[in-house]
Amino acid sequence: MSLFRRPDYESEVTQFLKQLKQQKPQLEEQQRAGRALLWDKKVDRSLWREYRAAAVPQKPYVYQTEPSSEH
Repeated sequence: MSLFRRPDYESEVTQFLKQLKQQKPQLEEQQRAGRALLWDKKVDRSLWREYRAAAVPQKPYVYQTEPSSEH
């Protein structure tokens, strides 16, 4: 053992997470299932190309109204 080695340190957050995972072993599987609902999706690249190609370009000043010809 080294003379300068510090004792292992675990923050309170790390200790809490370890304890939580011991109390609820199904927690990680539930997290993966939740992530799969929102994030882990197959992307159809051809549909995305069509979607981007159909986008209408935005005008530079979106809040400025068109000048009227009455004035």
